[in-house]
Amino acid sequence: MTTTTRTTAPRTNRALHITFWILQVLLAAAFLMTGLMKISMPIEQLATTLPWAGDVPALLVRFIGLAEVAGALGLILPAAFRVRPALTPLAALGLVLVMVFASIFHLTRGEGMMLPMNLILAALAGVIAWGRSRKAPIQSR
Repeated sequence: MTTTTRTTAPRTNRALHITFWILQVLLAAAFLMTGLMKISMPIEQLATTLPWAGDVPALLVRFIGLAEVAGALGLILPAAFRVRPALTPLAALGLVLVMVFASIFHLTRGEGMMLPMNLILAALAGVIAWGRSRKAPIQSR
C-alpha cells in the first residue's frame, strides 16, 4: 500500500506538469500569433480583421501586441530554461489582466461576441498562474 502511494504521487505530479505544459504551449501560441499580428501588420490591414484596431491609436494596438508577445514568451521561456520560473505565473497573471481589459473594452463597444474568447483565454491563463505557483511549480536550477 505504501509502495502504491509512492508510485502514484510522482505520476500525478508528472501528469500535472505535462497538463500545464500543454496549456502553456497552446496559450503561448495563441497570444504569440495575435501579438505578432498586432505588431507587424499595417493598421489598415489589421482593421479588416479586427475592426477596433482602426478606431484606437496605432501605438495602443502595437502596445497590446507587445504585451501579448511578452506574455507568451513569459509563459514558456522561464519555465523551459528553469531560470526564474516564478516569472511564468506572473506572465500568466499579466495575460489575465490583458483579457480582463479586453473584455471591458469590447463591452463598451457593444462587441459582446468577443467576450467568450476573452473569458476562455483569461480562465486558461488563470489556471496556469494558479497551477505554476501552487499546484505544480517549476523549480529553479
